[in-house]
Amino acid sequence: MLAVISPAKKLDFDTPARDLPIQQCELLDQAQLLIERCKDLTPSDIATLMKLSDKLAGLNAARFGEWHTPFNLDNAKQAIFSFKGDVYVGLDAETLTDEQLAFAQEHLRILSGLYGLLRPLDLMQAYRLEMGTKLDNTRGKNLYEFWGNLITDKLNEALDANNSAVLVNLASTEYFKAVKAKNVKAQIITPVFKDYKNGQYKIISFYAKKARGLMVRYMIDKQVTTPEQLTAFDYEGYQYDESLSSAKEMVFTRRVAD
Repeated sequence: MLAVISPAKKLDFDTPARDLPIQQCELLDQAQLLIERCKDLTPSDIATLMKLSDKLAGLNAARFGEWHTPFNLDNAKQAIFSFKGDVYVGLDAETLTDEQLAFAQEHLRILSGLYGLLRPLDLMQAYRLEMGTKLDNTRGKNLYEFWGNLITDKLNEALDANNSAVLVNLASTEYFKAVKAKNVKAQIITPVFKDYKNGQYKIISFYAKKARGLMVRYMIDKQVTTPEQLTAFDYEGYQYDESLSSAKEMVFTRRVAD
């Protein structure tokens, strides 16, 4: 079984990379093409394109300008330790053992606007380029057109390598749109997390994002390889609700949000 998650806007490149064997992104040559396009953007262009403040636009212009290969442990960091958003709070990667990281490397992928598809231990340099960004490029008017079938092809390669028949979609809608779902050679299952509020169960963004990370952590902790094993997920009070679930969606509910 293979799972996919989204990246995060919040990054941590202050904490040193963990001393592990170097892994390079499989689509790094494609990322290089995007970087060359992004280096043509002025801070003003970036502010308008990404709807950022002048300060953040300047920061990201500097990141594009400083981005260079080859990646090593002095100028880059493993992806799973670099992202710090809500999903990654739930995942809590810093507490994973080397054995657990090895399992994650085989069974987890991170979708990325710049890198396309990252394995957890692939090195990356700091960036901000969300998948939904309407950046015109040599292949079209946005990043979905740039990536085309490349991400899906890499997912199919990983599924085949793992003899996996299931892809667990724990990514946001924005990012999973980069996957050509009809071309994925596996059953796609999307876990949905709902918390009880005002008399009903509903998706609350913050909790749902964290729960996606918790689900990834559960899959790594238990070395989950089948959808049936996912139904036992119970981290932070969530429980599988068969009555709300379907063949495509596995719904987990929680009565009291932390």
